Amino acid sequence: MELSSDLMEKPHKSSMKKGGLRTMPFIIANETFEKVASFGLLANMILYLTNEYNMGIVKGSSVLFIWSATSNFIPIIGAFISDSYLGRFRVIFFGSIASFIGIVMLWSTTMIPGARPPECPTHENCKSPSSAQLALLFSSFVIMSVGSGGVRPCSLAFGADQMEARSLQSFFNWYYVSTGVSIMVAVTVIVYIQDNMGWKVGFGVPAILMFLSTTFFFMGSPLYLMMKANKSLFTGLAQVIAVAIKNRRLAFPPRDKDGWYHHGKGSKLIAPTDNLRLLNKACIITNPQEELNSDGSSANPWNLCTVEQVEELKSLIKVIPMWSTGIVIAVNISQNSFPVLQANSMDRHLGPKFQIPAGSYGIFSIVTLTIWIAIYDRIIVPLMARLTGRPRGFSLKQRMGIGLLLTCIGTGTSAMVESVRRRNAIRQGLSENPLGVVDMTAMWLVPQHCLTGLAEAFNAIGQIEFYYSELPHSMSSIGVALFSLGMAIGNLMATAIVGVVDHCSKRNGKDSWVSNNINKAHFDYYYWILTGLGLLNFLYFLLCSFTYGRCKKDRNRVLDEGDETKEEEEGNPREVSVMF
Repeated sequence: MELSSDLMEKPHKSSMKKGGLRTMPFIIANETFEKVASFGLLANMILYLTNEYNMGIVKGSSVLFIWSATSNFIPIIGAFISDSYLGRFRVIFFGSIASFIGIVMLWSTTMIPGARPPECPTHENCKSPSSAQLALLFSSFVIMSVGSGGVRPCSLAFGADQMEARSLQSFFNWYYVSTGVSIMVAVTVIVYIQDNMGWKVGFGVPAILMFLSTTFFFMGSPLYLMMKANKSLFTGLAQVIAVAIKNRRLAFPPRDKDGWYHHGKGSKLIAPTDNLRLLNKACIITNPQEELNSDGSSANPWNLCTVEQVEELKSLIKVIPMWSTGIVIAVNISQNSFPVLQANSMDRHLGPKFQIPAGSYGIFSIVTLTIWIAIYDRIIVPLMARLTGRPRGFSLKQRMGIGLLLTCIGTGTSAMVESVRRRNAIRQGLSENPLGVVDMTAMWLVPQHCLTGLAEAFNAIGQIEFYYSELPHSMSSIGVALFSLGMAIGNLMATAIVGVVDHCSKRNGKDSWVSNNINKAHFDYYYWILTGLGLLNFLYFLLCSFTYGRCKKDRNRVLDEGDETKEEEEGNPREVSVMF
């Protein structure tokens, strides 16, 4: 989701006849039902593709990686359209309708005869899906991604638009609680329904929930405050690049002369910094009569930008290397398909009658993330603050680095567990049976899920807070957008890695390490490759961290206990609490 730069802006008093806490049930219901529906479908989708569409593991996982990448990228477009043109209400409403249509289309693949290839219980010589069948399936994925691109980036900001300042914290608390609960319900209840009542009911329930989501949101429309769309921050950054390129042959003004650079009224920045000097040409005034209005504003922002715009773009460019270190961890934490296949080949019984669905083991990652956030905030932070003098415990870069290391430990653990599972499968004579269930409890998978959740708690939240801290206050919307973009690129990279591993490992007639027969394949080797990439990425992170220098919070931290130096956080960035 993307937080708008005016997230904390207080509505005008004359508008308070609308909005307020009474809108909260409609907005939270919309977001909650949407998340239950979408996450409930994603958790078990690899089994639907492999069992019902006869897709191989490589193709099925690649489809899901691309779907996830699309779902992470489109919200950035949705936020741009919301801020620049349509406004948040329209984008959320149209997004909800699109999500409902997409889920109904996916549901129809279970209801319409001929929408799927014939059943193939043996998983041998199966008929591949036709082009028309794939077109219906992939269209449903695309439309659902478009829908989530409308709901997720705007829901939190739209809810904040409705609240007075004193009600914001209450809204945020309920919002994050509902988000956590909805994802837990999705990976447990919805997945259980799919496993025990079939795909028709399992996909029908999310369709009904998405219909309720759209209906509840629309029912609250008479109560909502409708904020007008403004120019998007992305537009301002694009203007700097365009004007700097246009003025690339322009000479720099003398250093000892004032009034050469265009800056906002009342701004403390009257001249740009010397780093990335080429961008400074975007705010040089060459002809005041033509380029400035009577009030001092730019007559055409595509011909003259402000110093503030230039410095915002420089801040964004500066954090890009640190942002790039999060791509590999996005690859590792997005490995949702293979753990489901592992669990499906193991003993999932909890007691004599109850069996945990294979897609529900991801709940251990979510629970670990949630518990750690609470422990860290209430216990670790006060303790570390006393020991290190840091008000938030570990520094932002330390939290990001710890998350990267934990991810490596998590994928290494996955490799070792898979090696044990595979040896047991061979010992029990299941190497030629892709559907064989190994006599080994699936609880062996819990540690790797817990480590993934812990890594995400450190790195993901640390990443977003790093962006909020390092970027100017006016760029608060960029933080989550950068994280979402990193996840999208990470999913595309994961697709490429699976394809390369599959291609290279099956040369000379050998079975692929990620072949359809999980009891014969070498998924442990695949996990070791991810571990190696994670370790290389950690070394790259150390290099980026060293060259970046101190964070703003560290530079402004109290250097001694005297009264002369006080901590003053530049730009007054807000503390961030972002889950999932």
